[in-house]
Amino acid sequence: MDYSLRELECFIAVAEELSFTRAAQKLRLAQPPLSRHIRLLEEKLGAPLFERSARKVSLTATGALFYEETRTVLPQLLRAGETTRRFASGETTRLRLGFVSAVLSPELVNVLRTFRERHPAVQLIVQDYPPAEQLAALHRGTLDGGFVGLLPRERTPGIQFVPWRREPLAAFVPFGHALAMRKQIDLRELAGEAFVAVSSDAAPAFSSYCREVCAKAGFRPRIVLESSRAQAVAVMVAAGTGIALLPASLARVVDNAAAVIALKKAPVIAHVFAREAGRPTEAMRQFLSLLSV
Repeated sequence: MDYSLRELECFIAVAEELSFTRAAQKLRLAQPPLSRHIRLLEEKLGAPLFERSARKVSLTATGALFYEETRTVLPQLLRAGETTRRFASGETTRLRLGFVSAVLSPELVNVLRTFRERHPAVQLIVQDYPPAEQLAALHRGTLDGGFVGLLPRERTPGIQFVPWRREPLAAFVPFGHALAMRKQIDLRELAGEAFVAVSSDAAPAFSSYCREVCAKAGFRPRIVLESSRAQAVAVMVAAGTGIALLPASLARVVDNAAAVIALKKAPVIAHVFAREAGRPTEAMRQFLSLLSV
């Protein structure tokens, strides 16, 4: 298709901002040339991409389809350019790592920062994936390693797991709840409550672990809503949807919007780092040396 990258850049900016004015500001471009690029693109595609009115801009069905098909193109091109630049400057090694939002902690940030400072010749690529997707990517060879959270319950041939951090499980409770002012509770006090939880499809090991600790406390959690992201679950608690059992470090997500309460004899979560089994590359060996329980 004969359209330019500038036209594509203008289209994506308008599609995301749903405003020609804001899109022009985002691109640091005057509005008339922005509008001209959009018109030329529509002419080349043979269909209108936006519905325009005095009050709002919206995508047409054609525009929505075109956005869905093209929205990842620019980031890929930027990554390709950055990868090429790094290669040309001597950065010939890369390490592709995944992480799950539940383990995004100061400890993890420190590990990544330290590695980058000590090994500037290694291109470090970090992406947010649920645990199940990380393991699949490791098998496909599109990730070199990943912070997957808990150790998977099922056998995962070809994958080695390295323990690296431990933290307690905590109860996340909406403000206004009868337990919200408590500093510590017994897990049994949560029996009968409405829970929000991380889905078993996205994080099967963590989901099973939470169900097991509840079973040991004598009840089965009544889950009313699930999400693939632990951070989204914490936000749902703050919104009053229910309570949740989450790693204590996720208190940073809710800040002062929900209560994070310690559990008596709190179950401890052991986080692991996953990588392809076998002799590690030099870059992976250097990275593993920074991990500790």
